[in-house]
Amino acid sequence: GQGMAILESAIDELKEPKVPGDVVFKLYDTFGFPADLTADVARERGLDIDDAGFEKLMTAQRQRGRAASRFDSTLEQRIEIEGNVEFLGYDDLTADSEIVGLYRRSDDDAEEVEVLNTGESGVVILNRTPFYAESGGQVGDAGTIQARDVTFEVTDTTQGGGQHLHYGSVDKGQLSVGDVVNAEVLVNRRDDIARNHSATHLLHAALREVLGEHVQQKGSLVDGERLRFDFSHLDPLEDEEVATIESIVNERIRENSEVKTEQLTYDDAIARGALALFGEKYGDDVRVLSMAGDFSVELCGGTHTARTGDIGLLRVVSESGIAAGIRRIEAVTGRGALARLDIIERQLDAVAEVVRGSREELADKVKLLAESNRRLEKEVRSLRSRSARSESADLAAGVIEVEGIKVLSTRVEDDSEAVMALFDGLRERLGNCVVVLGYLDKGKVALVCGVSKELTSRLKAGDLVRHIGSQVGARGGGRDDMAKAGGGDKPEALDGALGSAAAWVAEQL
Repeated sequence: GQGMAILESAIDELKEPKVPGDVVFKLYDTFGFPADLTADVARERGLDIDDAGFEKLMTAQRQRGRAASRFDSTLEQRIEIEGNVEFLGYDDLTADSEIVGLYRRSDDDAEEVEVLNTGESGVVILNRTPFYAESGGQVGDAGTIQARDVTFEVTDTTQGGGQHLHYGSVDKGQLSVGDVVNAEVLVNRRDDIARNHSATHLLHAALREVLGEHVQQKGSLVDGERLRFDFSHLDPLEDEEVATIESIVNERIRENSEVKTEQLTYDDAIARGALALFGEKYGDDVRVLSMAGDFSVELCGGTHTARTGDIGLLRVVSESGIAAGIRRIEAVTGRGALARLDIIERQLDAVAEVVRGSREELADKVKLLAESNRRLEKEVRSLRSRSARSESADLAAGVIEVEGIKVLSTRVEDDSEAVMALFDGLRERLGNCVVVLGYLDKGKVALVCGVSKELTSRLKAGDLVRHIGSQVGARGGGRDDMAKAGGGDKPEALDGALGSAAAWVAEQL
């Protein structure tokens, strides 16, 4: 994967035998590459990792996360404005409103102010707003708050103290408490979120239809890019089950039925068969969302499409397990689904061009290529084996005997796979022996050392590889009978270092 490629590249560029902490952190933070896996790979190359540097960066990240969370949560808890915001966003995406509160962001805190100036970040609180505040797995809206000479770019919306908190910064002009402004939600983004949220409801119903009524929602995330739905189910889904679920959802989308909402008492909604989320707190009156007749009926305060057809299309991207008995489906809809299909189309065309065939021939062409590749790999392995046997016979002529023990320490010009084949051939040919092979791997010195098991009470392969490695800048270790080292930055010293093996063996004896 990409993480492994970055690690390989970083190892190639090392000036010392240690993977820097910032590389370990980037692999973990950006590519989900566990630090212990990075350490394992490094160890195989005879390298260490900068644990202290990694931990320092991890601590800084945790502090940043706590600071951002503290800013949001403390502000949400501190809001004390009389009355509750009037939310208009189910029907309107733009509205005139009055600013009833302003907070300027400074470092990790926020202070209540009367004015926000150009370039300042903060929070705007309005008496009425079309902006949906993050809730129930749906992200908050983005957009603008404007007056004649001022623009506040809203990047997120949350709720607290009965208000909607519009986070962002002043792009131009000056905002003051009491100003009359126009609040406008970013329409395309809201529409994408609505498609994904409505599709989530259809997906939930389809899962229950295919897998059984034991399926319960355990979490969700709905944003403008995709939907993520976590649900209770023990086993991984079969490909056929995923295909059936996707087909059911798309059939409901094509029906283009009206998405209906109504306000009911909680008891009446449950009596109607509406699904309530376990652990969610509901008031006496609830908003009930029905899709495709009674196919999907749930309690939901989110924003949705007007008709199921507005979703356009749903494509499942992945299905995975995230905990014992909890599965996760990620999917895309509307523009996101079309973009994914477009990417797949381009990839198919690119592959078809490479194999010099049409899309219709693609599966057969790739199958033939794979078979040909396996056959060639088998031939290459056979040739390498014969070459290794031949080369081992030639190299065996360079054996030095030290007190009856055959010692062979030499440089070879091959890749690591061929070197190991040669190494095994030499040990088998020489019997009671010590074998050391040195070679260049991407410009760095690498070593492999073997000691016959009968000799390990007196000679240790790990000790020998460290002795030679110290002369060429390579680090490593291993078992008593076999050890490796790598990352050596002194290739010019390799021949001399290999030449010291016989003397080292004599000293140990």
